[in-house]
Amino acid sequence: MATRTQARESVIGLLYAVDLGNDGIVKFIDDILEEKKIRNKQKTFALKLFNGVIDNMENINEHIISHLKQGTLKDTSSVDKAILRLAIYEILFENLDKAIIINEAIELSKKLASDTAPKFINALLDKINKV
Repeated sequence: MATRTQARESVIGLLYAVDLGNDGIVKFIDDILEEKKIRNKQKTFALKLFNGVIDNMENINEHIISHLKQGTLKDTSSVDKAILRLAIYEILFENLDKAIIINEAIELSKKLASDTAPKFINALLDKINKV
């Protein structure tokens, strides 16, 4: 049985694909989640997160842009954006402990992103969490 971390990791992959312009991936979400053995409650959780991020993308992007120290959203890697978008969605719209959300994002960035990503993601999410 998949964990919430695995569900989040799958959502990050989907958001990454969307960021790269693969909007058609939405048609294959069920197949992709099934392939990764994301089922039942975790599938419902993953779909809620993915759809929540997509539905609130403009608001989420504004939060990222307003807290970037340097550069623009386009300068941010697609993996970093996917992780940030998911975490910001959870911070803003889900009733979960913010420290857990931030820690999960940092751990996922260690696994999926560049060596500098965890520090960048931690700093940006910490600023958003304090607003």
